[in-house]
Amino acid sequence: MSEITAPMGGKVIEVKVQPGASVNEGDEVVILEAMKMELPVVATESGTVKEIKCNKGDAVEAEGVLIVLE
Repeated sequence: MSEITAPMGGKVIEVKVQPGASVNEGDEVVILEAMKMELPVVATESGTVKEIKCNKGDAVEAEGVLIVLE
């Protein structure tokens, strides 16, 4: 099991995956808005989305867990 974390604090503007979805390393999974820029967050390894820990509009902290993969 692994976690995808936010590289910096910001606001979630889009969640691109659903629980149960398969993702490959490098796939965009969440889009954050930070410092007036859109920042794509990508999967660091391949796996299946087990849990999504953020919603559109949420404010997230740097290193906060966004998605759990199994």
